[in-house]
Amino acid sequence: HMAHNHDHHDHHHQFPGADQVEMSRAFTAGIVLNVLFVLVEAFAGFAFDSLALLSDAVHNLADVGTLALSLVAFRLLKVKPTAQYTYGYRKTSILVALFNSVVLLVSIGGITIEAIRHFLHPQEVPGIAISVVAGIGIIINGWTAYLFVGKNQKDVNIQGAYLHMLSDALVSAGVVIGGIAIYFTSWFWIDPLLSLGVAAFILISTWKLLKESLRLSLDGVPRDIEIETIRASAKKINGVMDLHHIHVWALSSNQNAMTAHVVLTDKSTREDENRIKDELKHQLVHQNIQHVTLELEHESEPCESGDC
Repeated sequence: HMAHNHDHHDHHHQFPGADQVEMSRAFTAGIVLNVLFVLVEAFAGFAFDSLALLSDAVHNLADVGTLALSLVAFRLLKVKPTAQYTYGYRKTSILVALFNSVVLLVSIGGITIEAIRHFLHPQEVPGIAISVVAGIGIIINGWTAYLFVGKNQKDVNIQGAYLHMLSDALVSAGVVIGGIAIYFTSWFWIDPLLSLGVAAFILISTWKLLKESLRLSLDGVPRDIEIETIRASAKKINGVMDLHHIHVWALSSNQNAMTAHVVLTDKSTREDENRIKDELKHQLVHQNIQHVTLELEHESEPCESGDC
């Protein structure tokens, strides 16, 4: 019975085959399109000496990174654990997120320094050309966001990809408006101002990514999980006195694990133990914890180890 139970929780993956293929396609299409656009936008940025375009290209590249990350996380969920890597390679997604955010912070620094230089010596930039390039960006980002609509709303990666694409479209829209303003007013300082705006935007989104990926790299408790809530709901199960020695950590960006000691009332029988394990694991799946290892003990014979 236990073996069956454990198995059931271990293969709790987000989607069936067909959907998975379709999802991989959406991600791949999104990545290819956006990489091409980033190249065009960066080239235009250098050619027209427009910082707004360059920083928008960095922002788009950041989100291509995030897309690629989600795709990698997706693919790695399938890789079977080995004797050396007993969890498989799921944590890669967390490490890549950490790397991604550090690279972004560095590029923001570069943009800011350039923007200050351009403020001091505004350079002539072609407003309409900037608007046209950024306009292409809106179309590409909008279309990529549309690829993710209605696909598994619960998966953080897909939600993340969708929101990133929408935010890219908004940022590009800002650059389009800026370009038009430059054309009509010849205020060339609008260009570095826009790039600072984009940099601030990247900073805000990256900061969250950095904090979360750092927390998960250190095996911290994932953001949406409260140890106290887990303990409180466990105590509601008939026969459970307490839960202690609770450790919760992330296996990947969308799978969590937990180990804990469960203290049972003295009159719990073997049947009770199985029922309690079942109920508890069922509760935990709903709290987004898929891999659970429990140690059972009775109130009159608590565990020996000193740190309980």
